Amino acid sequence: MEILFKYISAVIASLCGLLCPIAPLVTTAILFVVVDFVTGIIASCVVARREGRPWWFESRKAWRTVAKAGFVAIAIVMMWIIDHYLLEFMHLNLANLFTGFVCGVELWSFLENAQTISGSSLFEWMGRWVRRRVGEEVEDE
Repeated sequence: MEILFKYISAVIASLCGLLCPIAPLVTTAILFVVVDFVTGIIASCVVARREGRPWWFESRKAWRTVAKAGFVAIAIVMMWIIDHYLLEFMHLNLANLFTGFVCGVELWSFLENAQTISGSSLFEWMGRWVRRRVGEEVEDE
């Protein structure tokens, strides 16, 4: 049994060493997902209070966010592996691009939540600005 634990710990340590360079990417993407989730909960509560209806926390929505965070982390790892072991000669930086995309989508959702929570037109303007800039960048490509 002791030998089994040694092999398991060696495999885990090897995987950690392999994936260490992308820890900042995974951490950043998960942070954006968590911030969007928390502000989404607050926005949902604010909307329910404004409409005068009861509000409650739904665990299935929380589990969807956990699954989303897991899939984002796995996708970043997979893209990093493609970048560094399959297409290393192309220098595509797929993991960085995907992380930027995820963070951009989560930022957009955060701006919508912030506008709902605060009622401020600043966040509405920022959301429109982000939408316009993304549209311009997509059209340029």
